[in-house]
Amino acid sequence: MIISVVAALIEKDNKDLVAFRIAKDYWSTIKKPIHTCDLRHRDFAKEGFDLTARLLAPIADTIKEELTSKQTSLVELDRKYLWHPYTTAHDKSPLYAVKSAFENKILLEDGRLLVDGMSSWWSAIHGYNHPKIVAKIQHQVAKLSHIMFGGFTHNAAVNLAQRLRKHLPFGLSKIFFADSGSVAVEVAMKMAIQYQYGVNQKERQYFLTPYGGYHGDTFGAMSVCDPINGMHQLFRQCLDAAKEILAKHGSQIAALIIEPIVQGAGGMWFYHPEYLNGLVRLAKKAGCLVIFDEIATGFGHTGRFFATEWINTCPDILCIGKALTGGMLTLAATACTDLVADGISNNNQVFMHGPTFMANPLACAAAQASLDILEENAWPEQIEMISQTMQKYLAPCANLDSIQDVRVLGDIGVVETKTKVHTDFLVQYFVEHGVWIRPFNNLVYIMPPYISPSMDIELLCQTIYEALAKHENIL
Repeated sequence: MIISVVAALIEKDNKDLVAFRIAKDYWSTIKKPIHTCDLRHRDFAKEGFDLTARLLAPIADTIKEELTSKQTSLVELDRKYLWHPYTTAHDKSPLYAVKSAFENKILLEDGRLLVDGMSSWWSAIHGYNHPKIVAKIQHQVAKLSHIMFGGFTHNAAVNLAQRLRKHLPFGLSKIFFADSGSVAVEVAMKMAIQYQYGVNQKERQYFLTPYGGYHGDTFGAMSVCDPINGMHQLFRQCLDAAKEILAKHGSQIAALIIEPIVQGAGGMWFYHPEYLNGLVRLAKKAGCLVIFDEIATGFGHTGRFFATEWINTCPDILCIGKALTGGMLTLAATACTDLVADGISNNNQVFMHGPTFMANPLACAAAQASLDILEENAWPEQIEMISQTMQKYLAPCANLDSIQDVRVLGDIGVVETKTKVHTDFLVQYFVEHGVWIRPFNNLVYIMPPYISPSMDIELLCQTIYEALAKHENIL
């Protein structure tokens, strides 16, 4: 029976499933069903593992050779034609060919299965290929895959906007859809400038932003980023710097822009809600608009649906993206108050922005499906479990000499090292130990999909600790 299963799988070219199917077949014969994740953890009994290994031995070398050859070929072609983010044109950093992904797992072409700790840059909050999102996209593509948003509208965009308004902070009433998070920030900055022009405050052409912020890689977004990763001095609950700047230049500032509660790629800093409340009050007192960039924090990452909910004041403009579609398609949005929208539209002035794929129906459908999942309201318990598990299993990292700080908020777990880490080495170590974690600068962090089981969160955290503990001398 087992041999026939192997033969059938090989014939169908499903070699990556051979081991699991054989093990499943074995365990079902002795009335002990297993789950896919059991193959990766120590609760998989030695008896079944040994039997699987013996049965697979005759074909293991052939399968491995074929899969490795396929991955090598794909990686070589990639290096010949493609340019990856934040690399040189001739980068030789580790590169892994992905065959598929499901739930919180990534399957490589060479057959290795990785537990995902990154949610594909914080977007795949429901894991990969969630059936509800897939079904919604399939239904939409049969009707309307795309249509220009100039002069047209469609159900997918209107329905999504209506549903988003129910979750957005109070007063944010107009929604402008965009392609990506960086573009959403560009839109927000344009809104702020055009608003100030519309209300005859043309001298307000500057932006106030804290050190360490990151808002994207387009030119406008980069102009309000701080190139220095680090903001210890500013976030000691001291607002003196902001007060001084607003006192001198307040009449020239169009808006304050900030990532609420958590600074993402700028350093993964967490700060107290009272700091944010104080900064917002100062900005509004000076006549500045307030822009919150929730591209990284929105849709539950901090333990609140939006990080804005940690404070008692609301922004004039809000940017969202990344997890908006559950990581399935690119979509972002910029929401503003009626006050901002009316100011921009004074004297019949139009807002000068219009992405080609604005309000793409497929992306809007994916976003609605993601909201369906979030509105089932399982995410608060999922986030709480992830947070508690990370606090427990990342805590030992704080005892290492090479570690500056360990911090956890929501599903965000951060281990900050005293010096810049050897990213390539750590990435290879993590992949060899069955997890996908991608550090940067002096940060080893995880933001796993909400559906991740506790044992996978434990595995992520313990692998981080083991990597840092064993290799402190080469970080």
